[in-house]
Amino acid sequence: MQESVTTTISRKDKAAARAERRRLAAMRGRRRLRMDDVTVVDESALKKAVWGSVVGNFMEWYDVGVYGYLAVILGRVFLPDASGTIQNLFSLGVFAVTFVARPLGGIILGQLGDRLGRKQVLAFTLLMMAAATFLIGILPTYGMIGALAPALLIVLKLAQGFSTGGEYAGATTFITEYAPDKRRGFYSSLLDLGSYLGFAAGAGFVGALQVMTSEGFMYSWGWRIPFLVSLPLGMVALWFRTHIEDTPAFVEAQAAAQEEQDGNGATTPVTRLGDVEDAIIATENGPLGLGALVKTYWRELGIVFVLVAAANTIAYALTSYMPTYLTTTLGYDAVHGNLLTLPVLVVLALLVPVSGWLGDRIGRRHVAVMAALAGVLTAVPAFLLMGHGQVWSTVLGLLLLVVPVFLWVGNQSSSLPAMFPTHSRYGGMGISYNLAVAAFGGTAGLIMEALVASTGDRLAPAYWIIAVELLGLLAATQLRESARQPLLGSMPTVASEDEAQELVAQQEENPDLDVEELFATAPVSVIAQEPSAQEAAVEVSVAEQAEQDAREALRRAEAATAEARRAEELARAREEAVQV
Repeated sequence: MQESVTTTISRKDKAAARAERRRLAAMRGRRRLRMDDVTVVDESALKKAVWGSVVGNFMEWYDVGVYGYLAVILGRVFLPDASGTIQNLFSLGVFAVTFVARPLGGIILGQLGDRLGRKQVLAFTLLMMAAATFLIGILPTYGMIGALAPALLIVLKLAQGFSTGGEYAGATTFITEYAPDKRRGFYSSLLDLGSYLGFAAGAGFVGALQVMTSEGFMYSWGWRIPFLVSLPLGMVALWFRTHIEDTPAFVEAQAAAQEEQDGNGATTPVTRLGDVEDAIIATENGPLGLGALVKTYWRELGIVFVLVAAANTIAYALTSYMPTYLTTTLGYDAVHGNLLTLPVLVVLALLVPVSGWLGDRIGRRHVAVMAALAGVLTAVPAFLLMGHGQVWSTVLGLLLLVVPVFLWVGNQSSSLPAMFPTHSRYGGMGISYNLAVAAFGGTAGLIMEALVASTGDRLAPAYWIIAVELLGLLAATQLRESARQPLLGSMPTVASEDEAQELVAQQEENPDLDVEELFATAPVSVIAQEPSAQEAAVEVSVAEQAEQDAREALRRAEAATAEARRAEELARAREEAVQV
Protein backbone atom coordinates (compact mmCIF):
# COMPACT_ATOMS: atom_id res chain seq x y z
CA MET A 1 0.00 0.00 0.00
CA GLN A 2 1.29 3.44 -0.81
CA GLU A 3 2.42 5.49 2.14
CA SER A 4 0.32 8.61 2.69
CA VAL A 5 -0.93 10.94 5.36
CA THR A 6 -4.40 10.86 6.87
CA THR A 7 -6.74 11.76 4.01
CA THR A 8 -10.08 13.29 3.36
CA ILE A 9 -12.08 12.83 0.19
CA SER A 10 -12.83 16.07 -1.67
CA ARG A 11 -15.87 16.48 -3.95
CA LYS A 12 -13.97 16.01 -7.19
CA ASP A 13 -12.59 12.75 -5.86
CA LYS A 14 -15.94 11.26 -4.80
CA ALA A 15 -16.20 9.47 -8.13
CA ALA A 16 -12.77 7.92 -7.51
CA ALA A 17 -13.86 6.88 -4.03
CA ARG A 18 -17.03 5.25 -5.39
CA ALA A 19 -15.00 3.42 -8.01
CA GLU A 20 -12.55 2.21 -5.37
CA ARG A 21 -15.39 1.00 -3.14
CA ARG A 22 -16.82 -0.93 -6.10
CA ARG A 23 -13.39 -2.46 -6.71
CA LEU A 24 -13.08 -3.48 -3.06
CA ALA A 25 -16.61 -4.91 -3.11
CA ALA A 26 -15.67 -7.03 -6.10
CA MET A 27 -12.54 -8.18 -4.27
CA ARG A 28 -14.64 -9.17 -1.25
CA GLY A 29 -16.81 -11.29 -3.52
CA ARG A 30 -13.96 -13.35 -4.97
CA ARG A 31 -11.75 -13.53 -1.86
CA ARG A 32 -11.24 -16.97 -0.35
CA LEU A 33 -9.66 -18.08 2.92
CA ARG A 34 -5.90 -18.62 2.92
CA MET A 35 -3.59 -20.10 5.51
CA ASP A 36 -2.12 -16.71 6.38
CA ASP A 37 -5.63 -15.42 7.12
CA VAL A 38 -6.06 -17.87 10.00
CA THR A 39 -4.70 -17.04 13.46
CA VAL A 40 -3.27 -20.03 15.32
CA VAL A 41 -3.48 -19.37 19.05
CA ASP A 42 -0.30 -19.75 21.04
CA GLU A 43 -1.27 -21.99 23.95
CA SER A 44 1.00 -20.32 26.52
CA ALA A 45 -0.23 -16.86 25.50
CA LEU A 46 -3.84 -18.06 25.79
CA LYS A 47 -3.25 -19.39 29.31
CA LYS A 48 -1.68 -16.10 30.37
CA ALA A 49 -4.60 -14.19 28.85
CA VAL A 50 -7.12 -16.35 30.68
CA TRP A 51 -5.35 -16.01 34.03
CA GLY A 52 -4.78 -12.29 33.55
CA SER A 53 -8.48 -11.77 32.85
CA VAL A 54 -9.80 -14.11 35.54
CA VAL A 55 -7.82 -12.54 38.38
CA GLY A 56 -9.25 -9.11 37.59
CA ASN A 57 -12.81 -10.41 37.67
CA PHE A 58 -12.00 -12.30 40.88
CA MET A 59 -10.86 -9.04 42.44
CA GLU A 60 -13.95 -7.13 41.27
CA TRP A 61 -16.39 -9.67 42.66
CA TYR A 62 -14.43 -10.19 45.85
CA ASP A 63 -15.38 -6.61 46.71
CA VAL A 64 -19.01 -7.22 45.69
CA GLY A 65 -19.15 -10.27 47.94
CA VAL A 66 -17.56 -8.46 50.88
CA TYR A 67 -19.86 -5.47 50.62
CA GLY A 68 -22.98 -7.56 50.04
CA TYR A 69 -22.33 -9.71 53.11
CA LEU A 70 -21.41 -6.71 55.27
CA ALA A 71 -24.37 -4.62 54.07
CA VAL A 72 -26.32 -4.93 57.34
CA ILE A 73 -23.26 -4.06 59.45
CA LEU A 74 -22.23 -1.15 57.23
CA GLY A 75 -25.72 0.34 57.44
CA ARG A 76 -25.46 0.43 61.23
CA VAL A 77 -21.85 1.66 61.24
CA PHE A 78 -22.42 4.58 58.88
CA LEU A 79 -26.00 5.45 59.96
CA PRO A 80 -26.15 4.37 63.61
CA ASP A 81 -29.12 6.56 64.56
CA ALA A 82 -31.45 5.51 61.72
CA SER A 83 -34.09 2.75 61.82
CA GLY A 84 -33.25 -0.75 60.65
CA THR A 85 -35.19 -0.28 57.38
CA ILE A 86 -33.39 2.99 56.60
CA GLN A 87 -30.03 1.40 57.40
CA ASN A 88 -30.73 -1.50 55.01
CA LEU A 89 -31.94 0.86 52.28
CA PHE A 90 -28.85 3.04 52.80
CA SER A 91 -26.40 0.17 52.44
CA LEU A 92 -28.24 -1.16 49.39
CA GLY A 93 -28.49 2.37 48.00
CA VAL A 94 -24.75 2.91 48.37
CA PHE A 95 -24.24 -0.39 46.56
CA ALA A 96 -26.52 0.91 43.79
CA VAL A 97 -24.60 4.22 43.67
CA THR A 98 -21.56 2.24 42.57
CA PHE A 99 -23.38 1.48 39.38
CA VAL A 100 -24.13 5.12 38.64
CA ALA A 101 -20.48 5.61 37.69
CA ARG A 102 -20.24 2.37 35.71
CA PRO A 103 -21.70 3.72 32.44
CA LEU A 104 -19.32 6.68 32.54
CA GLY A 105 -16.41 4.35 33.18
CA GLY A 106 -17.62 2.03 30.45
CA ILE A 107 -17.87 4.86 27.91
CA ILE A 108 -14.51 6.49 28.71
CA LEU A 109 -12.50 3.33 29.34
CA GLY A 110 -14.17 1.53 26.44
CA GLN A 111 -13.14 4.27 24.02
CA LEU A 112 -9.60 4.21 25.44
CA GLY A 113 -9.49 0.43 25.19
CA ASP A 114 -10.32 0.57 21.48
CA ARG A 115 -7.55 3.13 20.94
CA LEU A 116 -4.74 2.40 23.43
CA GLY A 117 -5.21 -1.33 23.84
CA ARG A 118 -7.09 -3.75 26.06
CA LYS A 119 -4.11 -4.60 28.27
CA GLN A 120 -3.27 -1.04 29.38
CA VAL A 121 -6.83 -0.11 30.29
CA LEU A 122 -7.43 -3.38 32.15
CA ALA A 123 -4.31 -2.80 34.25
CA PHE A 124 -5.61 0.66 35.17
CA THR A 125 -9.08 -0.62 36.15
CA LEU A 126 -7.58 -3.25 38.42
CA LEU A 127 -5.28 -0.79 40.19
CA MET A 128 -8.07 1.73 40.72
CA MET A 129 -10.44 -0.93 42.03
CA ALA A 130 -7.94 -2.33 44.54
CA ALA A 131 -7.04 1.15 45.84
CA ALA A 132 -10.67 2.20 46.34
CA THR A 133 -11.53 -1.04 48.14
CA PHE A 134 -8.53 -0.67 50.47
CA LEU A 135 -9.48 2.94 51.29
CA ILE A 136 -12.94 1.80 52.39
CA GLY A 137 -11.17 -0.39 54.94
CA ILE A 138 -9.48 2.64 56.56
CA LEU A 139 -12.49 4.95 56.28
CA PRO A 140 -13.52 6.75 59.52
CA THR A 141 -17.01 5.87 60.78
CA TYR A 142 -20.00 8.09 61.55
CA GLY A 143 -18.97 8.16 65.20
CA MET A 144 -15.62 9.70 64.23
CA ILE A 145 -16.46 12.31 61.58
CA GLY A 146 -20.25 12.39 61.43
CA ALA A 147 -22.09 12.75 58.11
CA LEU A 148 -18.81 13.01 56.21
CA ALA A 149 -18.29 9.26 56.73
CA PRO A 150 -21.22 8.04 54.58
CA ALA A 151 -20.38 10.75 52.02
CA LEU A 152 -16.80 9.45 51.68
CA LEU A 153 -18.11 5.91 51.43
CA ILE A 154 -20.26 6.99 48.48
CA VAL A 155 -17.26 8.70 46.80
CA LEU A 156 -15.13 5.56 47.07
CA LYS A 157 -17.94 3.37 45.77
CA LEU A 158 -18.27 5.74 42.81
CA ALA A 159 -14.54 5.30 42.12
CA GLN A 160 -15.02 1.55 42.24
CA GLY A 161 -17.94 1.84 39.86
CA PHE A 162 -15.92 3.87 37.36
CA SER A 163 -13.13 1.31 37.28
CA THR A 164 -15.53 -1.62 37.18
CA GLY A 165 -17.21 -0.01 34.17
CA GLY A 166 -14.16 -0.86 32.11
CA GLU A 167 -13.33 -4.15 33.80
CA TYR A 168 -15.90 -6.70 32.65
CA ALA A 169 -16.40 -5.20 29.19
CA GLY A 170 -12.62 -5.18 28.69
CA ALA A 171 -12.04 -8.64 30.12
CA THR A 172 -14.73 -10.26 27.97
CA THR A 173 -13.42 -8.44 24.89
CA PHE A 174 -9.89 -9.52 25.73
CA ILE A 175 -10.60 -13.21 26.20
CA THR A 176 -13.03 -13.54 23.27
CA GLU A 177 -10.41 -12.10 20.94
CA TYR A 178 -7.77 -14.50 22.25
CA ALA A 179 -9.80 -17.72 22.34
CA PRO A 180 -10.10 -20.13 19.38
CA ASP A 181 -13.49 -19.95 17.66
CA LYS A 182 -14.60 -23.49 18.54
CA ARG A 183 -13.95 -23.06 22.29
CA ARG A 184 -14.62 -19.36 22.77
CA GLY A 185 -17.67 -20.01 24.93
CA PHE A 186 -15.79 -22.24 27.36
CA TYR A 187 -12.74 -20.01 27.71
CA SER A 188 -14.84 -16.87 28.08
CA SER A 189 -17.00 -18.47 30.75
CA LEU A 190 -13.90 -18.89 32.91
CA LEU A 191 -14.13 -15.13 33.51
CA ASP A 192 -17.38 -15.62 35.37
CA LEU A 193 -16.01 -18.67 37.13
CA GLY A 194 -13.43 -16.26 38.54
CA SER A 195 -16.18 -13.73 39.28
CA TYR A 196 -18.25 -16.04 41.43
CA LEU A 197 -15.24 -17.63 43.08
CA GLY A 198 -14.20 -14.09 44.00
CA PHE A 199 -17.67 -13.41 45.35
CA ALA A 200 -17.60 -16.67 47.30
CA ALA A 201 -14.13 -15.83 48.64
CA GLY A 202 -15.32 -12.43 49.84
CA ALA A 203 -18.50 -13.89 51.31
CA GLY A 204 -16.63 -16.80 52.88
CA PHE A 205 -14.08 -14.48 54.44
CA VAL A 206 -16.82 -12.37 56.00
CA GLY A 207 -18.68 -15.50 57.16
CA ALA A 208 -15.53 -16.95 58.72
CA LEU A 209 -14.87 -13.70 60.61
CA GLN A 210 -18.45 -13.67 61.90
CA VAL A 211 -18.19 -17.26 63.12
CA MET A 212 -14.75 -16.90 64.73
CA THR A 213 -15.26 -13.46 66.30
CA SER A 214 -17.92 -11.69 68.31
CA GLU A 215 -20.64 -9.41 67.01
CA GLY A 216 -19.06 -6.51 68.87
CA PHE A 217 -15.72 -7.13 67.19
CA MET A 218 -17.33 -7.08 63.73
CA TYR A 219 -19.11 -3.79 64.47
CA SER A 220 -16.00 -2.15 65.93
CA TRP A 221 -13.27 -2.76 63.37
CA GLY A 222 -13.60 -6.39 62.23
CA TRP A 223 -15.62 -5.26 59.21
CA ARG A 224 -12.50 -3.46 57.93
CA ILE A 225 -10.35 -6.58 57.54
CA PRO A 226 -11.87 -7.96 54.30
CA PHE A 227 -11.49 -4.55 52.63
CA LEU A 228 -7.87 -4.20 53.72
CA VAL A 229 -6.99 -7.61 52.30
CA SER A 230 -7.96 -6.34 48.84
CA LEU A 231 -4.69 -4.40 48.43
CA PRO A 232 -2.29 -7.39 48.44
CA LEU A 233 -4.80 -9.36 46.38
CA GLY A 234 -4.89 -6.51 43.88
CA MET A 235 -1.10 -6.37 43.60
CA VAL A 236 -0.94 -10.09 42.82
CA ALA A 237 -3.68 -9.71 40.21
CA LEU A 238 -1.92 -6.69 38.71
CA TRP A 239 1.28 -8.70 38.30
CA PHE A 240 -0.61 -11.33 36.29
CA ARG A 241 -2.32 -8.71 34.15
CA THR A 242 0.86 -6.79 33.27
CA HIS A 243 2.53 -9.97 32.01
CA ILE A 244 0.12 -10.61 29.16
CA GLU A 245 0.14 -9.28 25.59
CA ASP A 246 -2.66 -7.49 23.76
CA THR A 247 -4.93 -9.63 21.60
CA PRO A 248 -3.87 -10.55 18.05
CA ALA A 249 -7.19 -9.19 16.70
CA PHE A 250 -6.61 -5.78 18.28
CA VAL A 251 -2.96 -5.64 17.18
CA GLU A 252 -3.94 -6.44 13.59
CA ALA A 253 -6.77 -3.89 13.61
CA GLN A 254 -4.44 -1.21 14.98
CA ALA A 255 -1.77 -2.00 12.41
CA ALA A 256 -4.32 -1.74 9.59
CA ALA A 257 -5.65 1.59 10.89
CA GLN A 258 -2.11 2.99 11.16
CA GLU A 259 -1.05 2.10 7.64
CA GLU A 260 -2.53 5.28 6.17
CA GLN A 261 -0.82 7.59 8.70
CA ASP A 262 2.71 8.99 8.40
CA GLY A 263 2.87 10.51 11.88
CA ASN A 264 2.30 14.22 11.31
CA GLY A 265 -1.49 14.02 11.17
CA ALA A 266 -1.74 16.51 8.29
CA THR A 267 -4.63 16.36 5.86
CA THR A 268 -4.19 16.27 2.11
CA PRO A 269 -6.63 16.03 -0.76
CA VAL A 270 -7.16 12.66 -2.36
CA THR A 271 -5.26 12.57 -5.60
CA ARG A 272 -4.20 8.95 -5.98
CA LEU A 273 -5.94 5.60 -5.93
CA GLY A 274 -3.88 4.66 -2.89
CA ASP A 275 -5.09 7.79 -1.09
CA VAL A 276 -8.70 6.82 -1.75
CA GLU A 277 -8.07 3.35 -0.40
CA ASP A 278 -6.32 4.80 2.66
CA ALA A 279 -9.32 7.03 3.37
CA ILE A 280 -11.67 4.06 3.16
CA ILE A 281 -9.45 2.01 5.47
CA ALA A 282 -9.36 4.88 7.96
CA THR A 283 -13.17 4.91 8.21
CA GLU A 284 -13.63 1.13 8.26
CA ASN A 285 -10.80 0.11 10.61
CA GLY A 286 -10.61 2.99 13.08
CA PRO A 287 -12.52 3.02 16.39
CA LEU A 288 -15.79 4.96 16.33
CA GLY A 289 -16.58 7.88 18.59
CA LEU A 290 -19.53 7.66 20.96
CA GLY A 291 -22.05 9.29 18.63
CA ALA A 292 -20.99 7.26 15.59
CA LEU A 293 -20.95 4.08 17.67
CA VAL A 294 -24.54 4.57 18.85
CA LYS A 295 -25.74 5.58 15.36
CA THR A 296 -24.07 2.60 13.68
CA TYR A 297 -24.80 -0.13 16.23
CA TRP A 298 -27.98 1.06 17.98
CA ARG A 299 -29.74 -2.25 17.38
CA GLU A 300 -26.86 -4.34 18.75
CA LEU A 301 -26.53 -1.99 21.74
CA GLY A 302 -30.24 -2.40 22.49
CA ILE A 303 -30.16 -6.20 22.31
CA VAL A 304 -27.12 -6.40 24.58
CA PHE A 305 -28.73 -3.95 27.03
CA VAL A 306 -31.85 -6.08 27.46
CA LEU A 307 -29.91 -9.36 27.70
CA VAL A 308 -27.60 -7.93 30.37
CA ALA A 309 -30.60 -6.53 32.27
CA ALA A 310 -32.25 -9.96 32.34
CA ALA A 311 -29.06 -11.74 33.39
CA ASN A 312 -28.03 -9.30 36.08
CA THR A 313 -31.44 -8.80 37.68
CA ILE A 314 -31.57 -12.43 38.73
CA ALA A 315 -27.81 -12.76 39.25
CA TYR A 316 -27.64 -9.83 41.69
CA ALA A 317 -30.80 -11.07 43.39
CA LEU A 318 -29.04 -14.35 44.13
CA THR A 319 -25.69 -12.85 45.12
CA SER A 320 -25.86 -9.36 46.58
CA TYR A 321 -29.50 -9.10 47.66
CA MET A 322 -30.07 -12.58 49.07
CA PRO A 323 -28.19 -12.11 52.41
CA THR A 324 -30.32 -9.03 53.11
CA TYR A 325 -33.54 -10.84 52.09
CA LEU A 326 -32.80 -13.86 54.26
CA THR A 327 -31.94 -11.66 57.25
CA THR A 328 -34.53 -8.86 57.12
CA THR A 329 -37.46 -10.58 55.40
CA LEU A 330 -37.17 -14.24 56.39
CA GLY A 331 -35.74 -13.64 59.86
CA TYR A 332 -32.41 -15.49 59.67
CA ASP A 333 -29.61 -14.09 61.80
CA ALA A 334 -26.79 -12.39 59.90
CA VAL A 335 -24.34 -15.30 60.24
CA HIS A 336 -26.73 -17.99 58.98
CA GLY A 337 -28.12 -15.69 56.30
CA ASN A 338 -24.61 -15.36 54.93
CA LEU A 339 -23.50 -18.97 55.37
CA LEU A 340 -26.59 -20.45 53.70
CA THR A 341 -25.75 -18.78 50.40
CA LEU A 342 -22.04 -19.60 50.43
CA PRO A 343 -22.22 -23.24 49.21
CA VAL A 344 -24.77 -22.16 46.61
CA LEU A 345 -22.26 -19.64 45.23
CA VAL A 346 -19.60 -22.34 44.93
CA VAL A 347 -22.05 -24.58 43.03
CA LEU A 348 -22.90 -21.63 40.78
CA ALA A 349 -19.23 -20.90 40.06
CA LEU A 350 -18.54 -24.51 39.08
CA LEU A 351 -21.58 -24.65 36.78
CA VAL A 352 -20.74 -21.46 34.86
CA PRO A 353 -18.21 -23.14 32.49
CA VAL A 354 -20.88 -25.74 31.66
CA SER A 355 -22.95 -22.98 30.11
CA GLY A 356 -19.99 -21.80 28.02
CA TRP A 357 -19.29 -25.37 26.91
CA LEU A 358 -22.97 -25.84 26.04
CA GLY A 359 -23.01 -22.65 23.98
CA ASP A 360 -20.05 -23.91 21.92
CA ARG A 361 -22.06 -26.99 21.00
CA ILE A 362 -25.73 -26.07 20.63
CA GLY A 363 -25.37 -22.32 20.01
CA ARG A 364 -25.39 -19.14 22.09
CA ARG A 365 -28.93 -18.15 21.10
CA HIS A 366 -30.37 -21.46 22.32
CA VAL A 367 -28.64 -21.13 25.68
CA ALA A 368 -29.89 -17.55 26.10
CA VAL A 369 -33.48 -18.65 25.41
CA MET A 370 -33.07 -21.50 27.92
CA ALA A 371 -31.77 -19.06 30.54
CA ALA A 372 -34.72 -16.67 30.12
CA LEU A 373 -37.28 -19.49 30.29
CA ALA A 374 -35.57 -20.92 33.37
CA GLY A 375 -35.77 -17.50 35.07
CA VAL A 376 -39.50 -17.21 34.36
CA LEU A 377 -40.26 -20.75 35.55
CA THR A 378 -38.10 -20.89 38.69
CA ALA A 379 -38.60 -17.45 40.28
CA VAL A 380 -41.86 -18.04 42.16
CA PRO A 381 -41.09 -21.64 43.24
CA ALA A 382 -37.66 -20.51 44.49
CA PHE A 383 -39.06 -17.73 46.69
CA LEU A 384 -41.88 -19.99 47.92
CA LEU A 385 -39.33 -22.58 49.02
CA MET A 386 -37.22 -19.96 50.78
CA GLY A 387 -40.35 -18.61 52.49
CA HIS A 388 -41.09 -22.06 53.89
CA GLY A 389 -38.62 -21.23 56.63
CA GLN A 390 -36.60 -24.46 56.82
CA VAL A 391 -32.91 -24.62 56.06
CA TRP A 392 -33.36 -27.37 53.47
CA SER A 393 -36.12 -25.49 51.65
CA THR A 394 -34.10 -22.26 51.67
CA VAL A 395 -31.07 -23.98 50.15
CA LEU A 396 -33.28 -25.70 47.56
CA GLY A 397 -34.86 -22.37 46.64
CA LEU A 398 -31.43 -20.81 46.21
CA LEU A 399 -30.32 -23.74 44.03
CA LEU A 400 -33.36 -23.22 41.81
CA LEU A 401 -32.21 -19.65 41.15
CA VAL A 402 -28.76 -20.99 40.26
CA VAL A 403 -30.15 -22.59 37.07
CA PRO A 404 -31.03 -19.40 35.13
CA VAL A 405 -28.04 -17.54 36.58
CA PHE A 406 -25.39 -20.01 35.44
CA LEU A 407 -27.03 -20.31 32.01
CA TRP A 408 -27.05 -16.51 31.60
CA VAL A 409 -23.62 -15.55 32.86
CA GLY A 410 -21.66 -18.44 31.35
CA ASN A 411 -23.08 -17.63 27.94
CA GLN A 412 -23.04 -13.84 27.80
CA SER A 413 -19.28 -13.43 28.14
CA SER A 414 -18.83 -14.92 24.65
CA SER A 415 -22.12 -14.00 22.95
CA LEU A 416 -22.25 -10.28 23.76
CA PRO A 417 -18.78 -9.13 22.55
CA ALA A 418 -19.46 -11.00 19.30
CA MET A 419 -22.20 -8.48 18.50
CA PHE A 420 -19.60 -5.80 17.68
CA PRO A 421 -16.61 -5.63 15.28
CA THR A 422 -13.05 -5.49 16.59
CA HIS A 423 -12.53 -1.75 16.23
CA SER A 424 -15.57 -0.92 18.40
CA ARG A 425 -15.99 -4.04 20.54
CA TYR A 426 -14.64 -2.65 23.83
CA GLY A 427 -16.59 0.59 23.38
CA GLY A 428 -19.83 -1.17 22.43
CA MET A 429 -19.63 -3.52 25.39
CA GLY A 430 -18.63 -0.69 27.73
CA ILE A 431 -21.76 1.31 26.91
CA SER A 432 -24.46 -1.36 26.66
CA TYR A 433 -23.25 -3.66 29.43
CA ASN A 434 -22.69 -0.97 32.03
CA LEU A 435 -25.88 0.96 31.34
CA ALA A 436 -27.86 -2.24 31.81
CA VAL A 437 -25.98 -3.27 34.95
CA ALA A 438 -26.47 0.23 36.40
CA ALA A 439 -30.19 0.28 35.64
CA PHE A 440 -31.05 -3.31 36.63
CA GLY A 441 -28.13 -5.07 38.36
CA GLY A 442 -27.02 -2.42 40.80
CA THR A 443 -30.58 -1.50 41.70
CA ALA A 444 -31.86 -5.10 41.92
CA GLY A 445 -31.50 -5.35 45.69
CA LEU A 446 -32.82 -1.84 46.29
CA ILE A 447 -35.88 -2.40 44.07
CA MET A 448 -36.69 -5.80 45.57
CA GLU A 449 -36.29 -4.62 49.15
CA ALA A 450 -38.47 -1.59 48.40
CA LEU A 451 -41.12 -3.84 46.79
CA VAL A 452 -41.20 -6.08 49.86
CA ALA A 453 -41.33 -3.08 52.21
CA SER A 454 -44.14 -1.35 50.28
CA THR A 455 -46.32 -4.38 49.49
CA GLY A 456 -45.56 -6.70 52.38
CA ASP A 457 -45.46 -9.54 49.85
CA ARG A 458 -42.49 -11.88 50.18
CA LEU A 459 -42.94 -12.93 46.54
CA ALA A 460 -42.59 -9.38 45.19
CA PRO A 461 -38.94 -9.99 44.13
CA ALA A 462 -40.04 -13.03 42.11
CA TYR A 463 -42.60 -10.99 40.18
CA TRP A 464 -39.96 -8.39 39.32
CA ILE A 465 -37.58 -11.10 38.12
CA ILE A 466 -40.26 -12.64 35.88
CA ALA A 467 -41.06 -9.29 34.24
CA VAL A 468 -37.42 -8.64 33.33
CA GLU A 469 -36.82 -12.25 32.21
CA LEU A 470 -39.70 -11.99 29.72
CA LEU A 471 -37.99 -8.99 28.14
CA GLY A 472 -34.78 -11.01 28.06
CA LEU A 473 -36.58 -13.83 26.26
CA LEU A 474 -37.60 -11.47 23.46
CA ALA A 475 -34.04 -10.14 23.13
CA ALA A 476 -32.58 -13.68 23.16
CA THR A 477 -34.47 -14.52 19.97
CA GLN A 478 -32.67 -11.62 18.26
CA LEU A 479 -29.18 -12.57 19.45
CA ARG A 480 -26.63 -13.02 16.66
CA GLU A 481 -25.45 -16.63 16.59
CA SER A 482 -21.66 -16.69 16.94
CA ALA A 483 -20.85 -20.21 18.16
CA ARG A 484 -17.83 -21.70 16.37
CA GLN A 485 -17.69 -18.65 14.08
CA PRO A 486 -15.07 -15.89 13.72
CA LEU A 487 -15.76 -12.60 15.47
CA LEU A 488 -17.11 -9.74 13.38
CA GLY A 489 -14.30 -8.00 11.54
CA SER A 490 -11.80 -10.75 12.39
CA MET A 491 -10.37 -13.73 10.59
CA PRO A 492 -10.79 -17.27 11.99
CA THR A 493 -8.88 -18.27 15.12
CA VAL A 494 -7.94 -21.90 15.70
CA ALA A 495 -6.02 -23.97 18.22
CA SER A 496 -3.51 -25.71 15.92
CA GLU A 497 -1.87 -25.66 12.47
CA ASP A 498 -3.72 -28.87 11.54
CA GLU A 499 -7.05 -27.22 12.34
CA ALA A 500 -6.07 -24.23 10.20
CA GLN A 501 -5.21 -26.44 7.23
CA GLU A 502 -8.48 -28.34 7.58
CA LEU A 503 -10.45 -25.10 7.81
CA VAL A 504 -8.90 -23.69 4.62
CA ALA A 505 -9.28 -26.95 2.72
CA GLN A 506 -12.96 -27.39 3.67
CA GLN A 507 -14.04 -23.74 3.78
CA GLU A 508 -16.78 -24.18 1.17
CA GLU A 509 -18.33 -27.19 2.95
CA ASN A 510 -17.92 -25.97 6.55
CA PRO A 511 -21.43 -25.28 7.98
CA ASP A 512 -19.99 -22.91 10.62
CA LEU A 513 -18.08 -20.76 8.12
CA ASP A 514 -19.82 -18.40 5.69
CA VAL A 515 -16.94 -17.25 3.47
CA GLU A 516 -18.95 -14.50 1.79
CA GLU A 517 -20.09 -13.05 5.12
CA LEU A 518 -16.58 -13.42 6.55
CA PHE A 519 -15.03 -11.24 3.85
CA ALA A 520 -18.02 -8.91 3.67
CA THR A 521 -17.08 -7.66 7.16
CA ALA A 522 -13.32 -8.24 7.00
CA PRO A 523 -10.97 -5.24 7.26
CA VAL A 524 -9.99 -3.64 3.95
CA SER A 525 -6.34 -4.38 4.72
CA VAL A 526 -7.17 -8.09 4.51
CA ILE A 527 -9.16 -7.71 1.31
CA ALA A 528 -6.74 -5.39 -0.54
CA GLN A 529 -4.09 -8.04 -1.16
CA GLU A 530 -2.71 -9.58 -4.32
CA PRO A 531 -5.02 -12.46 -5.36
CA SER A 532 -3.94 -16.06 -5.17
CA ALA A 533 -3.87 -18.12 -8.36
CA GLN A 534 -7.21 -19.69 -7.45
CA GLU A 535 -8.79 -16.31 -6.70
CA ALA A 536 -7.37 -14.84 -9.92
CA ALA A 537 -8.81 -17.77 -11.89
CA VAL A 538 -12.20 -17.15 -10.31
CA GLU A 539 -11.92 -13.47 -11.18
CA VAL A 540 -10.99 -14.33 -14.81
CA SER A 541 -14.00 -16.65 -15.01
CA VAL A 542 -16.29 -13.94 -13.68
CA ALA A 543 -14.79 -11.38 -16.09
CA GLU A 544 -15.19 -13.76 -19.07
CA GLN A 545 -18.81 -14.36 -18.15
CA ALA A 546 -19.35 -10.60 -17.84
CA GLU A 547 -17.73 -10.15 -21.26
CA GLN A 548 -20.02 -12.77 -22.81
CA ASP A 549 -23.04 -11.13 -21.22
CA ALA A 550 -21.91 -7.75 -22.56
CA ARG A 551 -21.38 -9.14 -26.08
CA GLU A 552 -24.82 -10.76 -26.01
CA ALA A 553 -26.36 -7.50 -24.83
CA LEU A 554 -24.52 -5.66 -27.61
CA ARG A 555 -25.77 -8.18 -30.22
CA ARG A 556 -29.36 -7.69 -29.02
CA ALA A 557 -28.93 -3.92 -29.05
CA GLU A 558 -27.53 -3.99 -32.62
CA ALA A 559 -30.41 -6.20 -33.79
CA ALA A 560 -32.93 -3.87 -32.17
CA THR A 561 -31.26 -0.88 -33.86
CA ALA A 562 -31.35 -2.57 -37.26
CA GLU A 563 -35.01 -3.49 -36.78
CA ALA A 564 -35.82 0.12 -35.81
CA ARG A 565 -34.08 1.43 -38.94
CA ARG A 566 -36.02 -0.99 -41.20
CA ALA A 567 -39.25 0.14 -39.57
CA GLU A 568 -38.27 3.74 -40.22
CA GLU A 569 -37.57 3.03 -43.90
CA LEU A 570 -40.92 1.26 -44.33
CA ALA A 571 -42.77 4.13 -42.70
CA ARG A 572 -41.11 6.69 -45.02
CA ALA A 573 -41.97 4.57 -48.04
CA ARG A 574 -45.65 4.44 -47.05
CA GLU A 575 -45.80 8.18 -46.50
CA GLU A 576 -44.23 8.88 -49.91
CA ALA A 577 -46.70 6.52 -51.65
CA VAL A 578 -49.68 8.37 -50.11
CA GLN A 579 -48.36 11.74 -51.25
CA VAL A 580 -48.05 10.54 -54.87
